This record gives sequence, structure tokens and C-alpha cells, in this order.
Amino acid sequence: MAEHRNTEDGGAERPLWANLGGGLITGAADDDPGGIATYSQVGAAFGYGMLWCVLLTTPLMIAIQAISAGLGRVTGEGLFASLRRCYPRPLVLGLMACVAIANIINLGADLGAMGAALKLLAGGPALLYAAAFALLSLLLQVFIPFTRYSPLLKLLTASLFAYVATVLVIDVPWAEVLRSVVLPPVRWNAAYAVGLVALLGTTISPYLFCWQAAEEVEEIGSSRQRRSLRAAPQQAPSALRRIGIDTTVGMVFSNAIAFFIILTAAVVLHAHGRTDIQSSSEAAEALRPLAGEVAFALFAAGIIGTGLLAVPVLAGATAYAVSDALGRRAGLEHAPRQAPFFYGVLVASMLLGVLLDLTPVDPIRALYWSAVVNGVTAVPMMVAMMRMASRRDVMGEFTLPWPLAAAGWLATGAMLAAVAGMVFAWWA
Repeated sequence: MAEHRNTEDGGAERPLWANLGGGLITGAADDDPGGIATYSQVGAAFGYGMLWCVLLTTPLMIAIQAISAGLGRVTGEGLFASLRRCYPRPLVLGLMACVAIANIINLGADLGAMGAALKLLAGGPALLYAAAFALLSLLLQVFIPFTRYSPLLKLLTASLFAYVATVLVIDVPWAEVLRSVVLPPVRWNAAYAVGLVALLGTTISPYLFCWQAAEEVEEIGSSRQRRSLRAAPQQAPSALRRIGIDTTVGMVFSNAIAFFIILTAAVVLHAHGRTDIQSSSEAAEALRPLAGEVAFALFAAGIIGTGLLAVPVLAGATAYAVSDALGRRAGLEHAPRQAPFFYGVLVASMLLGVLLDLTPVDPIRALYWSAVVNGVTAVPMMVAMMRMASRRDVMGEFTLPWPLAAAGWLATGAMLAAVAGMVFAWWA
């Protein structure tokens, strides 16, 4: 009985699937239509030359996302709420603005890509489809409580298997792929450096930090048993074990899908001289004559499925970041009348994303640079998170153990090195 009381949900240990939640959803949302576009662009432009990055980012992503989740679970508050308590207001507001701008650009690009993908599959008006997807996502987030909405997002992660299936229907020279992973054909130039930062900014992204921390807070608020670990330290062994399993599975899954998308673009597009891909829907369309109807349909359907998962995560992460940074009530478990500012930011983010698709701004170029902004913004956010997670006044007895701290600082250093390399390549 004592063992049962010490678990975070007051019962026996749960099976693997039940332990998957915030980490799995966060990892899958990382492979959004914008991410698919970035992965397709680097695969088409550099062939197998960036596959090694996916292997590098996997353990780094596991570490930094586990730290994000741990901050939420230990403190019981969102990431920007913790930042607001620990750092100067101008720094917090500056980081919040960068995250919000990058997220809204991503939202516009994701919605546009979903509309374009559905147009490829069924014909019709892409912009109308994009607006319909935005409205559907908003209705689900506003009217379905988090405890019922989260399992739906969890099921949508299965849509990523479309990219596993895509690889299975094309002819992959696995020996050459393995050789390129072990001895990557790195190009030391500005284009490669920007592509590397864009890839890292897509993979290790501030909105993912915000969302996974917020999911832990939502789980505390919606559970009768769970409390912040500072208030209920006896729940720590089971809670931290669950976070470790959830985050590891989610990030391995996310990076495996990223690997398959880059690989598909490298095998089909780069190998046939299609090195300049401007969107995920263009990548799907380019597959049709080169890899056949099945590969095309799987790739296009995957864009829609991943978008239905990623769009609410992007909008939600924006609302959490802005609300927490300004000290306003936040949470999808609250009714709109209980957290009007939070839901106002949620609606405004989605509306701005739709409006972005109506402007002459090139959404794909904006998306690529938003990934660069994410990479640059991630560095100070990661430093701030690492410092908070090591402070006893924030984490109590749950400050970072040295292996996780070392991995987190390594991830931060890798992101800093990539950004510095990009700046150096520009100036050289």
C-alpha cells in the first residue's frame, strides 16, 4: 500500500502507453508541416549531408525537454512563469516576443501547408481549407477540456507513421546512407551553416519547452492526486521516471521521423536534381513523378495529420508563454470565462496565422527564418532554464543530477556553436 500511495496518481505503476503523454505529443508536434518543409529543404539541398544532425540532436533534445518537463512538474507553474520570477522583466518579455513571433509565423506556414496538401489530394481552395483547419483546432481547444483533448492529440501522433511508410515505398541505397551518417559530407559554407541552425531551431525549439512544461502543469491541475513535487516530494520517483520514459520515447520518435523525411527528400529529390524545395506541399508534389502516387499521397496526408497535431501545440504554447510572462491565468483545463486573456491570445495567434497566408509575405522564406530565430532564441532560454533547474530556491531538493545537467549544458553549447558558426559563415 505504501508503494501505491507514493506513485503520482495514487495507484499501481501504469503500462508504457499510459505513461506517454506530454513528451510524445511534444516530440510529434516538432515534426509539424513547417518542420517537414525545413527537413525537406535540407534533404533536397544537401542530400545525406545533414542526416548526422538528427542523430546528434536526439540525446540533446531528450535532455532539454526532460529538464523543461521537470521544471513544470517540480514547480507546478509554466516555464515563463518561472522565468518571470527569476529574471529581469525586459529579458523575459524579449524572449516572450521572439517565441510568439516565431510561433505565429510557424502557424501561418503550417495552416497554409495543410490547405495546400488537401488541395493536392482533393482539389478545391487551399486558403479556405487553411481557415477551416484553424477554426477546427480553435473549437477543439476552446470547448474540450484538456483532460479530454490531450488523449486526442496523443492519437494524432500516429499520423507520423505516414513518413515511415513513404520510405518503405521508395528505393533507398542503405549502404550509401550508412556511410554518409558515419562520415557525413559536411559543407563549410554559409548556406550549410544557416541550414544547420534552421534544422536545430526546428528540432530544439522554445515552443516545445513551453508546451511540455505546461502539459505537466495541466496534469497537476486536472488530477486529484498530483501536486507539484516541491509540495509532494513523495511523488518524485514515479513522476520523474514517467517523465524520463515519456520524453525519451517522444524525442526518439520525433527524430526518427525527421530522419525519414530528410532521407526521402535526399533519395528522391536531391538525387534527381530537385535541390530547391520551397514548401512541404511542393515536396509532396515533387514526389509524384519521381516516386509514384503512393509516396505522394502518404507524404501529403502526413502533412495534414501532423498539422492537426502541431497547430494547437503552437497556438497553445504561444498563449502559455504570453500569459505566464505577463502573470495572467493560463491553462486549457480552465473554461474561457476563467482565463479570458489566455484564450484571447490563443484566438489571436490562430487569426494572425491565417492572416499571414493572405499577405504577400513569402511564408516559406519566413518559416525558414523563423527556424533561425528559434535557434537564436533557444540559446538564452536554454541557459536560463539550466540555471533555474540548478537553483535550490526554484527546484528545492530536485535540482538537476549531474548527468542530466551535463547533457543539458551540452545541448545548450551545441546550439550556441551552431549559431556562432552561422554568424561566422555570414561574415567570412
